[in-house]
Amino acid sequence: MAAEGGKSFARRDRLLEIEAKVQTWWEDAHVFRAESREKAPEPGEKFFGNFPFPYMNGFLHLGHAFSLSKLEFAAAYQRLRGANVLFPFGFHCTGMPIKASADKLKREINQFGKSPDFSTEVEEQVVQEPEVEDANDGVPPEKFKSKKSKAASKSGGQVYQWEIMRSFGLSDEEIPEFQDPYKWLRYFPPLAVEDLKALGMGVDWRRSFVTTDENPFFDSFVRWQMRKLKSMGKVVKDVRYTIYSPLDGQPCADHDRATGEGVQPQEYTIIKMEVVAPLPPKMGVLEGRKVFLAAATLRPETMYGQTNAWVLPDGKYGAFEINETDVFILTERAALNLAYQGHSKVPQKPSCLVELTGNDLIGLKLKSPLSFNEIIYALPMLTILTNKGTGIVTSVPSDAPDDYMALQDLKAKKAFREKFNVKDEMVLPFEIVPIINIPEFGDKAAEKVCLDLKIKSQNEKEKLAEAKRLTYLKGFTEGTMLVGEFTGRKVQEVKPLIRSQLLETGEAIMYSEPEKPVLSRSGDECVVALTDQWYITYGEPEWKKMAEECLANMNLYSDETRHGFEHTLSWLNQWACSRSFGLGTRIPWDEQYLVESLSDSTIYMAYYTVAHILHDGDMYGNSRSPITPEQMTDEVWDFILCDGPYPKSSDISSSILNKMKQEFEYWYPFDIRVSGKDLIQNHLTFSIYNHTAIMSKKHWPLGFRANGHIMLNSEKMSKSTGNFRTIRQSIEEFSADATRFSLADAGDGVDDANFVFETANAAILRLTKEIAWMEEVLAAESSLRSGPPSTYADRVFANEMNIAVTTTEQHYRNYMFREALKTGFYDLQAARDEYRFSCGAGGMNRDLVWRFMDVQTRLITPICPHYAEYVWRELLKKEGFVINAGWPVADVPDLKLKSSNKYLQDSIVMMRKLLQKQILGSKKGNKKGAQVSTLPEDHKLSGLIYVNEQFDGWKAECLNMLRSSFDNNTRSFTATDDGKIVDAIHSSSVRPGADKKITQKVCMPFLRFKKDEAVAIGAQALDLKLPFGEIEVLQENLDLIKRQLGLEEVEILSITDPDALAKAGDLKRLINQNPPTPGNPTAIFLTR
Repeated sequence: MAAEGGKSFARRDRLLEIEAKVQTWWEDAHVFRAESREKAPEPGEKFFGNFPFPYMNGFLHLGHAFSLSKLEFAAAYQRLRGANVLFPFGFHCTGMPIKASADKLKREINQFGKSPDFSTEVEEQVVQEPEVEDANDGVPPEKFKSKKSKAASKSGGQVYQWEIMRSFGLSDEEIPEFQDPYKWLRYFPPLAVEDLKALGMGVDWRRSFVTTDENPFFDSFVRWQMRKLKSMGKVVKDVRYTIYSPLDGQPCADHDRATGEGVQPQEYTIIKMEVVAPLPPKMGVLEGRKVFLAAATLRPETMYGQTNAWVLPDGKYGAFEINETDVFILTERAALNLAYQGHSKVPQKPSCLVELTGNDLIGLKLKSPLSFNEIIYALPMLTILTNKGTGIVTSVPSDAPDDYMALQDLKAKKAFREKFNVKDEMVLPFEIVPIINIPEFGDKAAEKVCLDLKIKSQNEKEKLAEAKRLTYLKGFTEGTMLVGEFTGRKVQEVKPLIRSQLLETGEAIMYSEPEKPVLSRSGDECVVALTDQWYITYGEPEWKKMAEECLANMNLYSDETRHGFEHTLSWLNQWACSRSFGLGTRIPWDEQYLVESLSDSTIYMAYYTVAHILHDGDMYGNSRSPITPEQMTDEVWDFILCDGPYPKSSDISSSILNKMKQEFEYWYPFDIRVSGKDLIQNHLTFSIYNHTAIMSKKHWPLGFRANGHIMLNSEKMSKSTGNFRTIRQSIEEFSADATRFSLADAGDGVDDANFVFETANAAILRLTKEIAWMEEVLAAESSLRSGPPSTYADRVFANEMNIAVTTTEQHYRNYMFREALKTGFYDLQAARDEYRFSCGAGGMNRDLVWRFMDVQTRLITPICPHYAEYVWRELLKKEGFVINAGWPVADVPDLKLKSSNKYLQDSIVMMRKLLQKQILGSKKGNKKGAQVSTLPEDHKLSGLIYVNEQFDGWKAECLNMLRSSFDNNTRSFTATDDGKIVDAIHSSSVRPGADKKITQKVCMPFLRFKKDEAVAIGAQALDLKLPFGEIEVLQENLDLIKRQLGLEEVEILSITDPDALAKAGDLKRLINQNPPTPGNPTAIFLTR
């Protein structure tokens, strides 16, 4: 018995033994191999699901497993019900992370040698902290964030690539081999296969492959795809703004980023505010140049109203050479962005002539384009952010609340002006210049909103943010120009016109920067560069229409997912598809570039359909296949995937060519692609676009299902905190089936889910105890009651199994696996336990027990297949494999029987409470199933249960009136006036009392209760009687009631029978205090 720290792991080890045995059975029988059939599949006959291939720079972790489990459970359900299932799996190696890590390792070896000792290294390092965010699928599993640390290795931070490699379990002798990036491709994918097999994934491994030119067949496929897009005019060379890594020397797309995924360039207009001579002494080096404060603005149309410029007094600025004549004063960060946009004397390298602070700039005389004030001044503002824009801000106090309050502060506070050496003439003469009229706010919107909100200072940030919210968008969409040549026209019409004029006259330039910080995986802060490279023309109107048509016909399983796609389609534009650094396939017509990692992974799902023929079981494509990569020409790919003509020039045999085409036609379109929701904004939308461009409409994707990220024990997965598990670690700790059980229980929506270790441990206990129970029952099978099911308990149990089969199938179909686990395992076990107790001395029915074991085993198969397979073969002695045994057959659930059993169980609980109160003086009943504390031996306890099976009198009248105004479809009342109902009751012959107040006091609670009940469960709540006979149900279960309550005798009586009431004797008062109503019997208890 395995034990650690006194804790036994025998149960887990038993599951691990079972899993190893079952996996051998599956391997020997090739149960997960998917073979197409000659005849085209009917709807529901085949199932092709796939998952964005994970990035191979480390081990797969529970984040991958969570997203992957959604596909695995769905595929397993489809296989179980008899569908022909294709579940393939590939490995993504394209892009820069592997190459960057290999190069980093090489640098460390050059610096420290092999088997390095980092313990004495105390220089300040950038800590690359792997931080797992989700199941990203196609995104590399380790995301890095940057922070400063000294001797970080001493505190456990993995600074060095060498240490990261050690954490993978590699020896110091093995690590140097990983300087070669292709070593990673040979090392990690086979380990991933091992882990996924150990987890029980039902994958056809013959179809697996790696990406990049390491796999010549896939390389051929991507080259064909890119040539296809280019021939259709969907790949173009263009110059545009792109997020760019200076260190890597190439654009930084989403999957190349450590932080800032989804961030786009933000475009500004830089207003050239000319510094008027004489220059201050510190700027003497700039004499003879044109010197400008470079202010970035999003609202060039407001420049008419400038009263000054703002600078941050302690901000760091520089005077940077833009060309031979012009010098811009701005922050170094902004200068770096400009240098990559063609605005630097030295391309891509800012040239700073003098370093300055904001204090050096305060008081500068300026001439600014469009300003009605011929001279304005640079003034101090304390709230400027130097990590956004250029650090220089234009001031338009007529329309900008921040500008208005900052100017008012300077005007009103002489001490403030003196602190920064601001002379009165730089501030006091400048008044608001009305330039735009905004409905509700007039021509001085900033002043009005600040007065309305009672803002007193530029430091009231929250109020100023609200002021901006109220005026900014309204000014743009509804404002009208009051000045300039466009007077009278709408602001949103003239903004681009004024901007164009400023650019044409040279008074402004375009400027762009990342809208939020972006860090590349090399640890480099990204800029926006103006790059000349290859782009895919996403967003092109006609192509976008096709993508929208495809999306409209897809099953996306949630409104939130659909909204995510619709939003992405609304903004997605040209996408840079070429890179100069990393691994991948070369752009076939421009081989200096590689196809970037999101562009080679858009239609590869089609590659799965023929991969087993091309690869012959070798994921690297270096196999004994009868086809060579060179034979896979564009004509061949067109024939297979695009209904192209037969490639007569091909020397591939016609039988193989036709077989590949038949495979594709059989499996495509794929039915579902499961992914983390973060891929909606790129990969998944790209997939839609590329399918609509390259493939016929009949092959467009049918469905995407997106899920949230996964937490461990309610905390974010993170290597740095230790709250992290690889798939391998989880299997070793919990077993595969307990891991799968907890993954299913973690959650199914697009919100973040939660993998709970206690759930996995509880699964170990539940599964092993269930095996033990079945072994015990089967060993004593002869003691079970034979013959057909006959008792009430038999009927209820059979019905519960029918309900479980029906509802669980619906949950599997809807990808609601947590619910499937509940109805197909938890609820079914609870029904079995209730049945076992209900049967009493008569025992359980043999046929029902066998059916239960069969049904439960099949229902849990998609989630816990090893356990189910073991039970199927070893305990139930069934033929074949449970994974394809067929969904269990069930009768239509009897909802009336289920309702009657709920009534019975609820009544027993209620009676137990009454018994406690009457006999033992306690208000609390014992737990369900536990007998009430016994009386002395010489006392015999009996019970009289009184039932009222139908509402009558004023209650019946109330219900009839409520029923007439209830809409069962919407579960709402159309128009009910409770007061009118009470008036009607009081006026009737069945009123509960002569005083109307009594009628109101009695009727209102009943009305409210019944209305709430109807909204909750439907119109049946307003029926006068239950859909079954209460007396009949209780009479049939007298033995159960006796055992549950510890009674010698029980009698079921109708409250409408006068003789029945007489049996209560002195306890009749208890019945009057708590009279029975339909669905709520009451009971009294007698001792003799």
